[in-house]
Amino acid sequence: METVTKERMRELERVKQRLQLGGGGDRLEKQHTSGKLSARERLALLLDRKTFREAGLFAKHNGRLFGMDGKELPADGVVTGRGRVEGRLVHVASQDFTVAGGSAGEVHANKIADTMKSALKTGSPFIFINDSGGARVQEGVGSLAGYARIFYQNVVLSGVVPQISLICGPCAGGAAYSPALTDFIIQTHDAQMFITGPAVIKQVTGEIVAPEELGGPRAQMNKSGVVHFVAENDVEAVKICQRLLSFLPNNNLEEPPHLDPGGAPRDDDDLNDIVPADPKSGYDVKKIVTRVMDRGDFLEVQTDFAKNLVVGFGRIRGHSVGVVANQPSVLAGALDIDASDKGARFVRFCNAFNIPLLTFVDIPGFLPGVDQEYGGIIRHGAKLLFAYSAATVPKITVILRKAYGGGYIAMCSKELGADCTLAWPSAEIAVMGAEAAVEVLFRRELATGNDNGSKRRELVQQFSDTFATPYVAAGMRLVDDIIEPAATRAHVAEALGALSAKRDWRPQKKHGLIPL
Repeated sequence: METVTKERMRELERVKQRLQLGGGGDRLEKQHTSGKLSARERLALLLDRKTFREAGLFAKHNGRLFGMDGKELPADGVVTGRGRVEGRLVHVASQDFTVAGGSAGEVHANKIADTMKSALKTGSPFIFINDSGGARVQEGVGSLAGYARIFYQNVVLSGVVPQISLICGPCAGGAAYSPALTDFIIQTHDAQMFITGPAVIKQVTGEIVAPEELGGPRAQMNKSGVVHFVAENDVEAVKICQRLLSFLPNNNLEEPPHLDPGGAPRDDDDLNDIVPADPKSGYDVKKIVTRVMDRGDFLEVQTDFAKNLVVGFGRIRGHSVGVVANQPSVLAGALDIDASDKGARFVRFCNAFNIPLLTFVDIPGFLPGVDQEYGGIIRHGAKLLFAYSAATVPKITVILRKAYGGGYIAMCSKELGADCTLAWPSAEIAVMGAEAAVEVLFRRELATGNDNGSKRRELVQQFSDTFATPYVAAGMRLVDDIIEPAATRAHVAEALGALSAKRDWRPQKKHGLIPL
């Protein structure tokens, strides 16, 4: 005789299957035709097989107006729960565009906020996959209140567990502020992210702008700097997320994962030949960074934003490090407004999650110009000074070539708290370059001279012999050691090992006031 329990089990399975179809076969097919995966397919790619545990599948919206009463929206348009990535627990939310365009109502938002609270309780990363038409208009202010709860939880989680946003479809209006409050944003090529759409902009200002130019990755990576990684499609976005997680700890009380370093550090003679002898010649600093990292593995962050500064993650002897490096091939490596913001944000993230900082310096100073001054280069540059000074993780600085003026100070100089400062023999540490310094120091003498430039060349050479070397700074103990470039990896690895138990006392306070 068949029991009631078996019948109810079959009913449960039927209900689950129906709800897990989201908006149904037709809408799933439309999602695929547009080049996108479904909410559940994205999670299946992200998480280890058979580890996903859903929460809120049976959730129902509470809308009663404008045709919402009695309307079924499976899982209320967002799939939430927990799972594992490479065996590590994560909490996830994936918006389902096949259900009411992934619009966020009150219950939809509450599911996301509750998942974030669970991430906080368990000390595990939170990953939010965005694909939504925005606030659910039929629910009015309830939808807005739901967004506010998400934003609040973003701030509560900030600096406690890593937060990663994937933008795999539309992310417009107020919805864009949740990703902006997370630590990293990964956007696919066809996704859109903006506060105000092209139609509204045209209506209000008369300007005509293409959606891809307004909210696509070219705008939000290259121009605004909002996005950190750009992916070709959903599959690549998930892979970037998985790789990024491999460098990060589960929370602020843990150390980042340690991987097999693959042998003891070896000298790399090619490093001796990367920096050109001509101080005016550029080169690609990423060639140095990758050679110093384990297996040449370096994950660059914000590749196409503020290219004059390179930031990203790598490993030394299996331990995660955050890398900040001037890029001499772009603006000679000078710091401008965008580069200062980019560097400061990255430094503060690394400090929050116990990731040591490795800084490569080749900088002529801060970028001069009226636009920079009017744009607030003083305030923005001060952010980088603040971030490095406030950081208490191990800080290692390697001076490759130029280290001039305020730029030298801002790039984690000894007096900003660098624990170990190394210099290559090519390092030049001074207030400014030799030619500019001679103009300042000997202007009157040169103005009255009539020696066809011989005196100028003599003075430039004298200044260069004095300051265009690391020996004066080393004599003042502002440089700990002058090293052969080939041995950089070994020196950095040794310093990181020595600093692994670093303790840095700071006065008790609620928080510092970074110059925003």
